[in-house]
Amino acid sequence: MLPKKNRAGRREIEKIFQKGKFIFSSGLNFKFILNRNGENRRISFVVPKNIVQTAVKRNLLRRRGYVALKKYLNKFPAGILGTLIFKKPEENISIIENDIENILNKIN
Repeated sequence: MLPKKNRAGRREIEKIFQKGKFIFSSGLNFKFILNRNGENRRISFVVPKNIVQTAVKRNLLRRRGYVALKKYLNKFPAGILGTLIFKKPEENISIIENDIENILNKIN
């Protein structure tokens, strides 16, 4: 799990959805705002209810996403504020890591 300082909060996520830009991948969408003045990278996972109905499974997907994101967090640009949104339920962490790598290649 990522530390709280590296996760976007509810108000920040609302701001991201209002003003952010999208990057698409096969299993994840990434919506973000890039603030060049900031140093922290704050990224959260979102699992919509129409993808997984039960809260237990949504939380499991989010936790797996944070495990996969932990090794790539420092590769994101400084000052980024974003959300990774699951398109489909994915059980394999390596596939989530590949999607995060694809998103990083599109950003940089």
